[in-house]
Amino acid sequence: MTATSALSLPRTTATAARVLRQLRHDPRTIALMLLVPCVMLLLLRYVFDGSARTFDTIGASLLGIFPLITMFLVTSIATLRERTSGTLERLLAMPLGKGDLIAGYALAFGAVAVVQSALATGLAVWFLDLDVVGSPWLLLLVALLDALLGTALGLFVSAFAASEFQAVQFMPAVIFPQLLLCGLFTPRDAMHPVLEAVSDALPMSYAVDGMNEVLHHADLTTAFLRDITVVAAVALLVLTLGAATLKRRSA
Repeated sequence: MTATSALSLPRTTATAARVLRQLRHDPRTIALMLLVPCVMLLLLRYVFDGSARTFDTIGASLLGIFPLITMFLVTSIATLRERTSGTLERLLAMPLGKGDLIAGYALAFGAVAVVQSALATGLAVWFLDLDVVGSPWLLLLVALLDALLGTALGLFVSAFAASEFQAVQFMPAVIFPQLLLCGLFTPRDAMHPVLEAVSDALPMSYAVDGMNEVLHHADLTTAFLRDITVVAAVALLVLTLGAATLKRRSA
C-alpha cells in the first residue's frame, strides 16, 4: 500500500498524538525542552545582577534564541531515532503521506513549543523583570515562531545524520554561525560588509530583530511584521524541504 499525497487533518493529528505520547514517556526530553530555556534565562539574569540594563538589552534576544536551539536539538535527535529504527519506513508504508508525517511532527513539537515559549516569556517578563516597551504577547509570538523554526531545522537536518552524535554535530554548522552573526554580540551594521550580507540571509537575525522591535516599540512596526514573516516563511520552507528528504531515506 502506498502513502497518499494529499494532506489529511485526521492523519496529521494522529501522527502528532503518537509523537506526544512518546514524549510523555521521556521526562528528560521534556525537561530539556521546557526547563532549560528558563534556567538559562534565570542564570543570565543573575550573571548581570549588577547591571539590569544589560539583561534588558540581551535578554529579549536570548528569549528567542534559547527556544530555537533547544527545539533544534531535541527535534533532530527524536526524528533521527524514528528514521534509524525503521519507524518512518513502516509509517510511510501505510496510507500516510509525507506531508501528513512532517505536519504531524511539526504540530506535536509545535504544541510543546507553545508551552516552552509561554514559560520562558512569563519568567522573563513577570519574574525577572525584563523591561519591555511593547506587548509581552508579541514577545511570546516571536518566541513561538523561533521555536517552530528550530523544530523545522531539526526535522530537516535529521535526514543527513546517520547517528545521534552526527545530529548533534550539525549544531555547530547550522546554529553557531547564526548565533555569531544575528546581532547578539554586536550590531549587524557594524560587522564587515560581507558578514552583514550573510547575516541578512540567516533567519536567526530576523528572530533577534523581531525581539528587539518589541523591546523598544510600543506599537507594531513594519520592521516587526517583516521579521516575523521571514521567520515563519523560512520555517515553512524548511518543513517542505524536510518532507522532500523522506523519499530518499524512507522509500
